[in-house]
Amino acid sequence: MATFTAPAPRTGLPGFLGFLRRPAVGKLLLLAVAAAVLVPLADSRWASGTWPHALTVDLSEPLGNASTWIIDNRDSHPLFLYFFGHVSNAVVLAVRAVYLVLLAAGWAGVAAAAALVAWRVAGVRLALGTAAAVLTCGLLGMWVPTMQTLALMVVAVLASVALGALLGLAAGLSDRTYRALRPVLDTMQVLPAFAYLLPVVLVFGIGVPAAVLATVVYAAPPMARLTALGLRGADAGVMEAVESLGTTARQRLFTARLPLARKELLLGLNQTIMMALSMAVIASVIGAGGLGDRVYQALASVDVGAALAAGIPIVLLAVVLDRVTGAAGADGAAAPAGEGFEEADSRWTGWARRVRWTGWPGWVLAAVAALAVAVTGRLVGRLDWPETWIVHIAEPVNGAVDWMTDHLYSGVPYVGGTADWAAHFTTGVLNPVREGLQWLPWWAVLLTVAALAWLIGTWRTALTAVLAMAATGVLGVWQPSLDTLSQVLAAVAVTLVLGFGTAVAAARSERCERLLRPVLDVFQTMPQFVYLIPVVALFGVGRAPAVAAAVVYALPAVVRITTQGLRNVDPAAMESSRSMGATGWQQLRQVQLPLARPALLLAVNQGVVLVLAVVIIGGLVGGGALGYDVVFGLAQGDLATGLVAGAAIVCLGLMLDRVTQPTRRRTKKGA
Repeated sequence: MATFTAPAPRTGLPGFLGFLRRPAVGKLLLLAVAAAVLVPLADSRWASGTWPHALTVDLSEPLGNASTWIIDNRDSHPLFLYFFGHVSNAVVLAVRAVYLVLLAAGWAGVAAAAALVAWRVAGVRLALGTAAAVLTCGLLGMWVPTMQTLALMVVAVLASVALGALLGLAAGLSDRTYRALRPVLDTMQVLPAFAYLLPVVLVFGIGVPAAVLATVVYAAPPMARLTALGLRGADAGVMEAVESLGTTARQRLFTARLPLARKELLLGLNQTIMMALSMAVIASVIGAGGLGDRVYQALASVDVGAALAAGIPIVLLAVVLDRVTGAAGADGAAAPAGEGFEEADSRWTGWARRVRWTGWPGWVLAAVAALAVAVTGRLVGRLDWPETWIVHIAEPVNGAVDWMTDHLYSGVPYVGGTADWAAHFTTGVLNPVREGLQWLPWWAVLLTVAALAWLIGTWRTALTAVLAMAATGVLGVWQPSLDTLSQVLAAVAVTLVLGFGTAVAAARSERCERLLRPVLDVFQTMPQFVYLIPVVALFGVGRAPAVAAAVVYALPAVVRITTQGLRNVDPAAMESSRSMGATGWQQLRQVQLPLARPALLLAVNQGVVLVLAVVIIGGLVGGGALGYDVVFGLAQGDLATGLVAGAAIVCLGLMLDRVTQPTRRRTKKGA
């Protein structure tokens, strides 16, 4: 029987030439040649290892002048009187109208309306969960703040969806508009939420209008992106068939493109709602009120119990809205509503069959039922949530936190306390990484960025990454940017270790995945602001708590993407390796991980983006660096400091995106 004999390795000159022909080696050699020429020139002109002052552009004066002009003319200039003033008044009236409607419906009417909408969309199980979530907000004593947040959310989401849909429609129907909008949407998505607040506050002042408009700017990009994606991805065959019937462009849009993009549109709505809720909480620092204000006040006083009482309704709202909008995007979502009702109680089966639960009759019935409950509550005088029904959790939670602080914060035998862990992580990881980055000459940092970006992408990718990193020096925040980068790298490393390990366990065990699913759901829907509460209680203030919050926030996305990638590996490849006697570890290392490489790289990319978002918010709890500059600029009304730091964060995000996400090479000749 013939046996396979591996070819002998080539040695000498042919082997060396073959090594040089490898794309990665060629790129590094070209980069080394360029460095050998440029580095001596840079070192002779700017001998210092820090970013040269001559290459820095001072934007403090023009931005300061712009801020002063806005403040001086806010009450007299026609632009503010006849445009921004009317926008502000319209926002205030809209939020107040929604809030009054919610209060007029009473707690019973709101709970009934929410449950009936969930029933019509996804069935009885989600309806019961929605009702329980809404009632829990009242039980925690947060009914009025919840209604304030909900009123702001309704107005902000409607405006975000309208703006995003219009932008997405323009980008989906025009290639030129799509190319023009793409960098704008990229910038808006990477820019930290706090950076939106300062310019809006300068124009509209502290209050609800500024909070709503900042939320709209922050939440509109997902709707625009997904709308454009759905319209541009319409089936070509269907579009040709519709066009052959002699339809106009408008008819093709409403009869073909929009129906075919239904899933993307509803997913855009889902993502817009999630981002609007997250921003509505952050906007509490500029007078949004509601649940976010309660969380912010509790965070300022480190009152974990009060923060948890306000944070739980935020999470419940996020989970309910995520589930309802997610179910609306599924095919045939309306049909199971009636079936779920019939299965809930067999006594109603006969009557349910005689009623058309699907379509508009079901919605009419739901509206009538919700109105009846609201009117009944008003007649019996039960609009406000009863005080006797409130469950006060602040004291027991603070008692538990005090116990944890006394027994876990420090002095735990052998393992140490959480404060000791934070101190060791700061001195053993964060400080060495920051000092190492700041010790490197600026040109060495740029060369490292260029090498990483070029190895996994093209020369355009490397150029974009280098220019983005260099822009942080041009803006005059090179050292704070490296400090922020050190925190991001440390948090990403911890996130990937925990995320990949957890994902491997979830991919190999369905039971483990089922147990993890509700935990990941809660973590993924929780707004960024809420993560700071438990980490401050456990780790105190500093850079370590900011990193810990970032890890918890980014972990669900890494686990989900990695698990899906490992599970989607070709079953034929798994079966083939199993038939050859491969162990589970060998299958994972030699089959699953290599075949799931695109998903793993996507997980790394998303982990980096999410970590960067929360590390910046960590400026509120002593994270320092660029996050502190953004928060300081907002607190002091310093437009220059806040916007420069926000722009540097955008540049860092762009650079990290380019060095963690491979670029598809063009297959055209000569590309």
